Amino acid sequence: MQCLFDSILDHVPPPVGDPEKPLQLQVTTLDYSEYLGRIVVGRIHNGVIKAGQPAAIVKEDGTIVKSKISKLMGFEGLARIEIQEAAAGNLVAVAGFSDANIGETITCPNEPQALPLIKVDEPTLQMTFSVNDSPFAGQEGKFVTSRQVRDRLMRELETNVALRVEETDSPEKFSVSGRGELHLGILIETMRREGYEFQVAQPQVIYREVSGQPCEPFELLVMDVPEDAVGGCIERIGQRKGEMQNMQVGTNGRTQLEFSVPARGLIGFRGDFMRLTRGEGIMNHSFLDYRPLVGEIEARRNGVIIVFEEGVATFYALKNAEDRGVFFITPGTKVYKGMIVGEHNRPQDLDLNVCKTKQLTNHRSATGDELVQLQTPVDMSLERALEYIGPDELVEITPESVRLRKLSKKLVKR
Repeated sequence: MQCLFDSILDHVPPPVGDPEKPLQLQVTTLDYSEYLGRIVVGRIHNGVIKAGQPAAIVKEDGTIVKSKISKLMGFEGLARIEIQEAAAGNLVAVAGFSDANIGETITCPNEPQALPLIKVDEPTLQMTFSVNDSPFAGQEGKFVTSRQVRDRLMRELETNVALRVEETDSPEKFSVSGRGELHLGILIETMRREGYEFQVAQPQVIYREVSGQPCEPFELLVMDVPEDAVGGCIERIGQRKGEMQNMQVGTNGRTQLEFSVPARGLIGFRGDFMRLTRGEGIMNHSFLDYRPLVGEIEARRNGVIIVFEEGVATFYALKNAEDRGVFFITPGTKVYKGMIVGEHNRPQDLDLNVCKTKQLTNHRSATGDELVQLQTPVDMSLERALEYIGPDELVEITPESVRLRKLSKKLVKR
């Protein structure tokens, strides 16, 4: 690593700043501590900051709120260490401003001078988080009640400034808005690892009315892909109502593509993108603006296979139904009525008994199918499940499992 460190010192210019000028620190990241409250992280552009000194923050609307630096911390590797003073050019974490937000400026109270405001993109995607009410509810999670889920979501707002949480008419459901599937997916995975159990509905784009016309959010999508994947990416984005803005062919066998695409056109695209580029592609997208609706985007998905009897999936039942579609489960998986266990090879949904067992007689034995193998099931990860579900379906999230289920459907045993 020494060569890398030496190169940084030789080629990266030092930070620009004057320690003699009045204090200017721009908030770029937020953190939260149960003991210190909100912690703001940022770089000192000018001046010197000291622990315990009076300071002020210039809010987004221009108002000035005075406070005091209750605690000042610097960085040593990945750890934070308490310090007493820091000058221009240093990264610091500051406690003492309970209502600070990203882009605002901490400055001298006697000579308040704000830096250009950093604007955080507004949410473009919304999902409904609700209490898990499946037959397996409460079996795997530690935090399962609506109060626990609500408290966790509200706590996330302390540090996740691009997130919005709103309560609904039902005390068991919460409307959570974010910057995209990845943004919300990280929150879901974090809560899952912390022991929370809940369920989420299909992601929905947030529409707005502009000048009396219904509009939808558009994103600027930038992709860096291998040359042999360019055609497939252009075709797939075109099917999702995207328009190419720029294309640059590099000398290293890679091409950079820029598109303006509806935010709803990106729902479910990340999985396709990984397959098209065989994992070698890089994609980023940022909010562009709101534009008039571009019409329907074709959703290419068949019906699903739904369980109508609670029990344990058997090899015999799954093998007999292999010609009906592909499965998401393996023999031995516990299932319940209404749970989605596969994709039908036809447009309509299929109700199926995957718990059926072979009748043993003197001509049939339990070991008769040892050499017969099932097709490899589809691995339905959290990210893939969020992309896959339809309007009348839910993803059940627990610390141990990710299950798909129907929102409400009367299943009839056949």
